[in-house]
Amino acid sequence: MENVFALALGYALGSIPFGLILTRLSGAGDLRSIGSGNIGATNVLRTGRKGIAAATLLLDLLKALVAVLLVRAYWPGHEALAALGAILGHCFPVWLRFKGGKGVASMMGASLALAWPIGAAYAVTWLGLLAITRISSLAGMTAAVVAPLAAWWLGHSDYAAVLAFIAVLVLVLHRANIQRLLAGTEPRIGSKA
Repeated sequence: MENVFALALGYALGSIPFGLILTRLSGAGDLRSIGSGNIGATNVLRTGRKGIAAATLLLDLLKALVAVLLVRAYWPGHEALAALGAILGHCFPVWLRFKGGKGVASMMGASLALAWPIGAAYAVTWLGLLAITRISSLAGMTAAVVAPLAAWWLGHSDYAAVLAFIAVLVLVLHRANIQRLLAGTEPRIGSKA
């Protein structure tokens, strides 16, 4: 039952659509009708409201981090399931007919909570590549792949398998971005549409 509780708690917290909530509260409208229609921070940035985009990123990160830490406190040993639940909740929230985000910020939060060195590797990769390329999808996907490799290299084999599954999910959800990257048409942060 602890497995179920850990997964369910992760899903419940992960499924909170902060991007959608914040854009509606700010008067920016329904985020799903803007840009890519995604509920994540990159699409919130397309509203022109940088503060709300930053808040969305932070809250999407924190919801996964909090899920893992709560499970560590109440059902230790089941943290990886909480991380998985949080990402599944973010990407497939029941409240939005299972159409959510792509899991990049939430995966960083989960990685930080599982083991801070994994989260540090994720953050350095994500933010470093974002600064160099200004291509959000490329930075996020690369960081997602780095996380399970870092977990394995650091001896957290129990986390590596779940993070590898999450990384594959992140890549699948970015398949349109991958096509645009290959075609050279993927937009950069700050570029004009």
